[in-house]
Amino acid sequence: MLPRGRPRALGAAALLLLLLLLGFLLFDGRLRRAAALDGDPGAGPGDHNRSDCGPPPPRPSKCELLHVAIVCAGHNSSRDVITLVKSMLFYRKNPLHLHLVTDAVARNILEMLFHTWMVPAVRVSFYNADELKSQVSWIPNKHYSGLYGLMKLVLPSALPTELAHVIVLDTDVTFASDISELWALFAHFSDTQVIGLVENQSDWYLGNLWKNHRPWPALGRGFNTGVILLRLDRLRQAGWEQMWRLTARRELLTLPATSLADQDIFNAVIKEHPGLVQPLPCVWNVQLSDHTLAERCYSAASDLKVIHWNSPKKLQVKNKHVEFFRNFYLTFLEYDGNLLRRELFGCPSQPPPGAEQLQQALAQLNEEDPCFEFRQQQLTVHRVHVTFLPHEPPPPRPHDVTLVAQLSMDRLQMLEALCRHWPGPMSLALYLTDAEAQQFLRFIEASPVLAARQDVAYHVVYREGPLYPVNQLRNVALAQALTPYVFLSDIDFLPAYSLYDYLRASIEQLGLGSQRKAALVVPAFETLHYRFSFPHSKVELLALLDVGALYTFRYHEWPRGHAPTDYARWREAQAPYRVQWAADYEPYVVVPRDCPRYDPRFVGFGWNKVAHIVELDAQEYELLVLPEAFTIHLPHAPSLDISRFRSSPTYRDCLQALKDEFHQDLSRHHGAAALKYLPALQQPQSPARD
Repeated sequence: MLPRGRPRALGAAALLLLLLLLGFLLFDGRLRRAAALDGDPGAGPGDHNRSDCGPPPPRPSKCELLHVAIVCAGHNSSRDVITLVKSMLFYRKNPLHLHLVTDAVARNILEMLFHTWMVPAVRVSFYNADELKSQVSWIPNKHYSGLYGLMKLVLPSALPTELAHVIVLDTDVTFASDISELWALFAHFSDTQVIGLVENQSDWYLGNLWKNHRPWPALGRGFNTGVILLRLDRLRQAGWEQMWRLTARRELLTLPATSLADQDIFNAVIKEHPGLVQPLPCVWNVQLSDHTLAERCYSAASDLKVIHWNSPKKLQVKNKHVEFFRNFYLTFLEYDGNLLRRELFGCPSQPPPGAEQLQQALAQLNEEDPCFEFRQQQLTVHRVHVTFLPHEPPPPRPHDVTLVAQLSMDRLQMLEALCRHWPGPMSLALYLTDAEAQQFLRFIEASPVLAARQDVAYHVVYREGPLYPVNQLRNVALAQALTPYVFLSDIDFLPAYSLYDYLRASIEQLGLGSQRKAALVVPAFETLHYRFSFPHSKVELLALLDVGALYTFRYHEWPRGHAPTDYARWREAQAPYRVQWAADYEPYVVVPRDCPRYDPRFVGFGWNKVAHIVELDAQEYELLVLPEAFTIHLPHAPSLDISRFRSSPTYRDCLQALKDEFHQDLSRHHGAAALKYLPALQQPQSPARD
């Protein structure tokens, strides 16, 4: 949601800004001393690529809308864009309009992210990269960016014709200053200049890096296209499309392919038409490539503006000052994006969709209400980053099942075991801070088991507020499932090794879907031992049950939660059997993907699954227990929310208030049929239940 504690958020941001500025000043002094000691010829006053190019141009007006274009494709590039945008938002003082040229994967990710981020004074427009591929697919390209690395060439025709100026950025740049300063450099353009670029900070285009190195033609060292100022109106008038196409076709007669994607073609055009380019100060594109000469820039600069990780090795590039630059990048990578929901005071702008209604609802809350935390958490709009890691959707199968669950950082250790037990697709929502999301990424990369599973979709819901939004997390994971059916589980349960295949066969045999509206119950058990031999069959499970190594789930503390499953009948069952709903029943079920969503009002601990089963029953889902299915709960330390539930009468009173409101809504939707559930809603929940 839009943060209520804005003064605190602004204070934290200001403190971080101050620390960063102090770091740059100290670093600049060290670099100057090092340059003097080393006798670096590039650090002298005659350096061609210096950053001090006369008096700075006037800044754009306070409320002028700045346009930024970025080409982005795939899961990893989408994560890079978010870090770039964070750095822009941290320093910016102007409204921004982001023009994102994306493939379907990146659009799905970024559309959801910006919709839930709700940053004031930021507009986002998407452009279909697939529609542009044919314009550049004829160009052979050896660069790792592939076709997408050529798409900046077609931006003048792809972006709206009324758009005259745009800043174009690579996804691997990080801002260290206000982007309006970069926008102000448009004022330096002469009447004929159409492209603003920083000189390439390596000897690549000089052709002397290795024997037989033959680069594309360039003016001197050439220019780097990680940061570009484009006068789109003039480019269109100059016939840009014909110009770059003719140049590229001519050069490809003698060169096999581009090595640096669009950059090679931009440089070849500039070599032929040098009057088109306005050289920019080097600090606006400090390039940390493998053969970088960037130290000649930053050792002489008073401050840095944009850092560009333009090596394929990215943060692992070899550079004697890489630790400083890496720490600067990590500052924004792990920075709490919620703190960037800052208004631009004195600069009216269209609020993000839903923001006004949200603020009105928040304004109606009473902070003296004992249940204020619950009310506020229900209204919180969490940032959501779907498919945080590369993901391959499962092939379409008519009876396929996705396991759906949610977790936080303290349950990551469950993932490897879960992947061994469930070979099918999974959709998992993780409740993490920005910093924890990076720890999670490293955790996955370090695990051969997890890194090998491309059919597990991880969706990061960023942490905000004091209570765990369990049903909001479940809904995120459920909405992103791609198979016809879903197994609604919890992360601390391990399904039977055979369950995935058994569920698909059962769905087909029972004729679910349009022919039959049912929820298949998977009986739940638990062990109190951290190490035990997992049963491979129902026979083995019953043997463990008989000797006390396993129990029916919560038999000792909250038996009514699973009693309607009728475990005595299950022991002997050979076929699925129907059971009736009863108060507090909360089984783990397999249902169609379009089943009712979880009620998001239930945050923290208590009644979150129970309410969902009530809704299924109210919508006349049959409850069918599967005779060979089982899932087993593993022990773990109690969560913070259950501890609060057990110790706080106020917490339990608030849960009862939520249950009362739930029944009122149930009555509005289902009429007299909802009276069936009233006695269950009036029963107090046991504080011992886990």
